[in-house]
Amino acid sequence: MRVLIILVDGMRPDALADVPEAQELIKRSAYTMEARTVMPSVTLPCHMSLFHSVEPERHGITSNIYMPQVRPIKGLCEVLSESGKSCAFFYNWEELRDVARPGSLAFSYFCNENKLGYEESNNMVTDAAMEYLNSSYTDFAFVYLGYTDEAGHNHGWMGEEYMESVRSSWKNIAQIMSTLDDDYTVIVTADHGGHARTHGTDMPEDMLIPLIIHGEGFAPGCEIEEAGIKDIAPTAARLLGVEPAAEWEGKSLI
Repeated sequence: MRVLIILVDGMRPDALADVPEAQELIKRSAYTMEARTVMPSVTLPCHMSLFHSVEPERHGITSNIYMPQVRPIKGLCEVLSESGKSCAFFYNWEELRDVARPGSLAFSYFCNENKLGYEESNNMVTDAAMEYLNSSYTDFAFVYLGYTDEAGHNHGWMGEEYMESVRSSWKNIAQIMSTLDDDYTVIVTADHGGHARTHGTDMPEDMLIPLIIHGEGFAPGCEIEEAGIKDIAPTAARLLGVEPAAEWEGKSLI
């Protein structure tokens, strides 16, 4: 069993209705379009809560500026690494370097979006992930695609430019999944949604995220009930046969 999390930054659930690749995967997966993220619904706090399974008030990150934890909690990669599992990261937003602590990753790939633009760097992250995952064994991998959030901020959530970024990101997702071995469980999700040209509030448009889990043990077409971003780390740990950290607040969805 191996686990891959693919996260599309700022991807609203209602943006998937007319995306063929998304609808095809939903039919073959367990899913919910009503999973909830945390407040503030901002990228780095949400990622810290995904990987550390606690609220931002506990891990201490409430903006996109990383601050060392006063009372450190082990994140998903630290827990997996201590249990002998290998972890790999692929991303194009540099602030995510602090989500996994030094020594917990076997491999990390970063592509600078500021120089290439998010659309091109999404493609490069996709290519790097496909190459590595098909040439080197890893128990857990995380792929971050940032193009959609940039399109939302620049042009507005749910506008044509934003929707094109969602469609483009799902082509990346389909590419990656088409090359994976059958022993992968794939979790596709987002960190937050958005409205107008922003996010960070407790509005449903900002707080609701999709959660799609494809793999053995997850019945196709089954709707997941009462899921949130804090449940992702416990679920990944359970899939890999590893005990969650004692302080994690989320629940396994298995």
